[in-house]
Amino acid sequence: MAKVSVYNIEGKEVDTIELNDAVFGVEVNEHLVHMAVVNQLANNRQGTQKAKTRSEVSGGGRKPWRQKGTGHARQGSTRAPQWTGGGVVFAPVPRDYSFKMNRKEKRAALKSALTSRVEENKFIVIDELKFDEIKTKNFVNVLNNLNVNKALVVLEDGNTNVEISARNIPDVKTARTNTINVYDILKYNTVITTKAAVAAIEEVYA
Repeated sequence: MAKVSVYNIEGKEVDTIELNDAVFGVEVNEHLVHMAVVNQLANNRQGTQKAKTRSEVSGGGRKPWRQKGTGHARQGSTRAPQWTGGGVVFAPVPRDYSFKMNRKEKRAALKSALTSRVEENKFIVIDELKFDEIKTKNFVNVLNNLNVNKALVVLEDGNTNVEISARNIPDVKTARTNTINVYDILKYNTVITTKAAVAAIEEVYA
């Protein structure tokens, strides 16, 4: 089992903790990690783009000039694609970009992402993270003490003061143990989590 240091909110090492290899020590499957990221981004796409084809553009019901004798190329409608204001060839239409990954693949991808952060020494565990009041400055001080700027902070349930305190800090996102995902783990430079959150993650995914 991998051992990592446990810090307090002042940035001082106070303990060590062993991480479960079934979650934080698996073989990294880069293919599944890539698939999980693509899956999340695809599922978040709205797919609401729309342009009109020549059959949907209003007007153009008659030929702009007669077929022969004008010196112009023959034209059937002013709403053909080559005309300004005409329809679009192969116009985009609303569609669903989402696709499914099975549960085993999702779990394996998440474990791979967590393992990669541990191997890169970008996984920080703190003993406890609680604030008596909602104050952004308190959260900034914690980040400064840990020498971290761009971070995903994983919390256990019921940490509303901390979540709201971090809301206005650029490049910082908070997540609960049941909402963590591969994309966020890879997007942020460092993963910060509490001991309670580690225990909750291991309980679900080990």
